[in-house]
Amino acid sequence: MGPPFKLGRPTSRARDLRNQATEAEGALWRRFEGSQLGLKFSRQIPIGPYICDFVCRSHHLIVELDGSQHHDQAGYDADRTAKLDSLGYRVIRFWNSEVSGNVASVLEAILNVAHHGERYPTLLAPSRMREGESR
Repeated sequence: MGPPFKLGRPTSRARDLRNQATEAEGALWRRFEGSQLGLKFSRQIPIGPYICDFVCRSHHLIVELDGSQHHDQAGYDADRTAKLDSLGYRVIRFWNSEVSGNVASVLEAILNVAHHGERYPTLLAPSRMREGESR
């Protein structure tokens, strides 16, 4: 006999993603752990049909980290962001290389969005070289 009900959310996939975090996700999570920023974040959280990298429920804020694969799926990411916006969340995206290269600026942008509602677009255009791809 299984559980009395099923949530229909991809929780086992979210658990797998938590256990297989990218280097950038791990670096950012270490800054989020223990509410070091004064915000409580959870990681790899299912919201609707999506699994979000980091979620601060109290501020309805989602932080997404994008690797080189997102360069080719901008339309999907835009649709996903619009759907999450419609559910009442603010979504802010950063390239993995931004976290690796300047985590202080990333954290500052996250705090500004959380406390002031400001949205900061990704400042750096995607670069295959920054994402570890050869030319």
